[in-house]
Amino acid sequence: MRPTRRFLFLQGPHGPFFHRLGGLLRAAGCETWRVGFNRGDDAFWFDRDSYIPYQKPADDWPATCAALMTDKGITDLVLYGDTRPIHAQAIKIANARNITVHVFEEGYLRPWWTSYERGGSNGNSRLMDKPVAEMQAELEELDLELPDAPAHWGDMRHHVFYGMLYHWFVLSRPGAYGNYRPHRDVTVLHEFRLYLRRLVTMPLTALERRIATHRITHGGFPYHLCLMQLAHDASFRQHSPFTCMTEFLEVVVEGFAKGAPTHHHLVLKAHPLEDGRAPIKATIKRLVAEHGLEGRVHYLRGGKLAGLMNEARSAITVNSTAAQQALWRGLPLKALGRSVYSKPEFVSDQPIEAFFANPQRPDSRAYRDYRHYLLETSQVAGGFYSSRGRRQLLRQVVDMMLSDLDPYDRLRSGNLAPRQNLKLVSG
Repeated sequence: MRPTRRFLFLQGPHGPFFHRLGGLLRAAGCETWRVGFNRGDDAFWFDRDSYIPYQKPADDWPATCAALMTDKGITDLVLYGDTRPIHAQAIKIANARNITVHVFEEGYLRPWWTSYERGGSNGNSRLMDKPVAEMQAELEELDLELPDAPAHWGDMRHHVFYGMLYHWFVLSRPGAYGNYRPHRDVTVLHEFRLYLRRLVTMPLTALERRIATHRITHGGFPYHLCLMQLAHDASFRQHSPFTCMTEFLEVVVEGFAKGAPTHHHLVLKAHPLEDGRAPIKATIKRLVAEHGLEGRVHYLRGGKLAGLMNEARSAITVNSTAAQQALWRGLPLKALGRSVYSKPEFVSDQPIEAFFANPQRPDSRAYRDYRHYLLETSQVAGGFYSSRGRRQLLRQVVDMMLSDLDPYDRLRSGNLAPRQNLKLVSG
């Protein structure tokens, strides 16, 4: 008889996804435990018998984590993102004990996919060291039609709502979690206010975005698309040469001013969850004045990508997952940070001025094979935040977690994970 699997959950996506996942694992005969570090974690894990509050100072966490893994006989560690300090420390302990580490993240092919990997994600993913030619070799026996890349983030409102609710619990009901410190630089109160403002101002932001988009799409000028990111996200902080969005914008705008033809324009598209914590508008205004680019630089707050990408000459980013949509369309791409798609077949190695002057196109056939590889391995249809997205994700990912092989090894062995047709809508 196979030994019982014992799963230890740490922090997950905002909302009830981890709770639902834990319930299905228990239904499969496993034991689950959840460590909560604040009232937000507490509020979304409803099985009280398996909940373990952590209320000590952060410095005590490694020793507590190690003791907990020993006491509960943990075989598997489950977490969302692998770089926040409490997760990085736990992964180090788990690796020393041969405990399987399950890492969830926003999908590399978002919005209608999530990422499920073992050991690490983004810059710590196994994809970082895997050549495209090796992926192509493992796909030789497969011949399936693949869905197109969706054009927008489908459960944005749900994401913002759960983020606001999570921070409200952390802020208003700290209880015995007085030692909790967020992994980001801003306070919990400020984070809650940002989520609330984002939710309240969505209609006004949408109107501003439509006006700005109309000016761009009806302007009749060639333009390059800059895919901005959240400066506090782990992929930006841990896997890029920049410490803030200002540094990135300075490099992009200067490169555009020096290299792009004078009749070309630059569209700076903010991340869909940009909440105003960084002075982006003021920075753009300053850079436009410094480089004499009045009338040639446009700032767009979120919105759909399809229309913009269909008309763009190129795309530039740090390591945004939105760049995958640019590659799907065959757009030249410049990526200034480390990412799972930073392969020589896809990303231009030109100096930034030369890129804006005459960008080199990616190998679109190789990218389609790469995308096919992701869809057969680590990309799971569904989402964390909408109820329908959670249902579709949970139908597939539990069996993937219980498998002896991680998603990449399953493909290599010929033991493919189940894949559902993509028929998601938000709700």
